[in-house]
Amino acid sequence: MKTTDKTRQKIRAAIQKTKPGVHMQELNEILSISAGTAQVSGLSNAKINELLRFKDGVIGMVHNLAEQTAGVVFLTNADKLKAGDKATPTNRILEVPVGMELLGRVITPLGHPLDERGPLNAKQAWPVERPAAPIMDRAPVDTPLQTGLKAIDSFTPIGRGQRELILGDRQTGKTAIAVDTILNQKDTGIICIYCAIGQRSADTARVIDQIQKGGMMDNSVVVVANGEEEAGLQFIAPYAATTIGEWFMMKGKDVLVIYDDLTAHARAYRQMSLLLRTPPGREAFPGDIFYIHSRLLERSTHLIDKLGGGSLTSLPIVSTEAGNISAYIPTNVISITDGQIYLSAALFQKGIMPAIDTGRSVSRVGGEAQLPAYRQLLGPLKLFYSQFEELESFSKFGVQLDEETQKKLNRGHAIRAVLQQIQFKPMDAATQIAVFLAVNNGLMDTMTDSEIGHAQDVIQKILHQRFGSVVEQLTTKRQKLDEKTQRKLLDTFEKALGAKGNK
Repeated sequence: MKTTDKTRQKIRAAIQKTKPGVHMQELNEILSISAGTAQVSGLSNAKINELLRFKDGVIGMVHNLAEQTAGVVFLTNADKLKAGDKATPTNRILEVPVGMELLGRVITPLGHPLDERGPLNAKQAWPVERPAAPIMDRAPVDTPLQTGLKAIDSFTPIGRGQRELILGDRQTGKTAIAVDTILNQKDTGIICIYCAIGQRSADTARVIDQIQKGGMMDNSVVVVANGEEEAGLQFIAPYAATTIGEWFMMKGKDVLVIYDDLTAHARAYRQMSLLLRTPPGREAFPGDIFYIHSRLLERSTHLIDKLGGGSLTSLPIVSTEAGNISAYIPTNVISITDGQIYLSAALFQKGIMPAIDTGRSVSRVGGEAQLPAYRQLLGPLKLFYSQFEELESFSKFGVQLDEETQKKLNRGHAIRAVLQQIQFKPMDAATQIAVFLAVNNGLMDTMTDSEIGHAQDVIQKILHQRFGSVVEQLTTKRQKLDEKTQRKLLDTFEKALGAKGNK
């Protein structure tokens, strides 16, 4: 029999009438428990995301509310709990520590340190779930976030405040791109937050080690909810990481948050929801799966100067199966984000790294923030590369090619070789532009891949040793290359490389 609020009031009144001084008290106890979730009776005044305490220090969170019960997800191990155990409301919404004290630390989504460096001693805590900034508080995306990867900074640029999805099959280099992007923020002042969701502990440890070796740990925060953790902890992890980033953003800082990955996040939410008897929808995901990711990624923005001008850039990662980007979760996140970087398993198997499919990758916002010199040079480069990809498949039939077609193939091979890059070897924006200038003018058409790699090193050395004013012009002043400067650079590169331009 259901007990409404009106019925409860009548029962209280009857008790007071017959036995003055006796008060009716709710019995908050576990009715049923299963795989990290529970149905708890009572809790008539509970709020969504309210913390509950159980015996042995177990912590749970109110996930949904019914008329008679509350659906609870556990954030710590609840193996020893059973039906009949009491639940104690805390009247506190789930929060995560924020502040400068978190820099250089590895923590759980609850703010517990994992790096054996003692307590955080954070002075503030913010709610894990916070509303996104309203439209009037948002400024246009107008400043690039350089990844150091030529294939991204040229073809699919990212702006500060943007949401750019990284997707592809397992073991195609998605996390490698994210780590390279973090390492490229050294000396930029950008705060980096890496959020590991449902990953293996060994993989997360490897990423942390790479960040430390790259000298970025003191300017980064790592939030970890690995695959062996409770589904509830994996679910709240990206929201906690975003809240930490928002604190820095509100202080006027530029922040980069990487979610690795949202496929595991969606699976954790599906597990919680099905156990709490939420009706399944497409591919067994609940109907509100779109909402959990949209309310997360909508928090990324570039704030107006009145609010400090800070930004929060999101790079969510999503795994595909057999390259199927039309699956449910990839489709959802693609529709929320401002573009996607698609990694092809076929390119990866050919040894083309990073294995970015330039035909399926797009940036809908970052082009507005891209340095002008990129846009100046990339028009002819993209045209040559698209023609090359068509001609390459045609040339495999062994037909005899005319001289003009062969030149286009040579140029395309050079562009592909230029776009390839060794991990942990980022390239600054000015050098990228200089390399694109050289390849656009045919300086690398007749070179082998190894010769092209050496040529890029030579160009980088010459540019920074002899053309410091050009570097400043391209990056700090954000200017294009005039004809005179282009000719001067090309003449110098030709002499150093022993190559002859062939535009």
